[in-house]
Amino acid sequence: MNQSAAVGLTLLVLVVMANLPFFAPRMLIVGPRRPQRGIGWRLLELLLLGGLAIGLGVILEMQVGQRHSQGWVFYVTLLCLLLTFASPGFVWRFLRRGHDD
Repeated sequence: MNQSAAVGLTLLVLVVMANLPFFAPRMLIVGPRRPQRGIGWRLLELLLLGGLAIGLGVILEMQVGQRHSQGWVFYVTLLCLLLTFASPGFVWRFLRRGHDD
């Protein structure tokens, strides 16, 4: 796998995992069904699934070449990117449908 494909796959996985807490009725995809979770649980799931996507990115980076160390600025930027990617799910769950679930 070349570097462009690894970056594309990581971004695609990050987009999917960022929206899963807002669309999936199960906690962490495989847990018990809890469709009436609050925003706090969904944000916690978002952070955990984002961490899994970062882990996949690290694995792909090690396969493509040498892993580079990152500073705090990288992780803050990644958090902002994760929140941006999660905005369609947030809008669908809380703004479009309301709090009826």
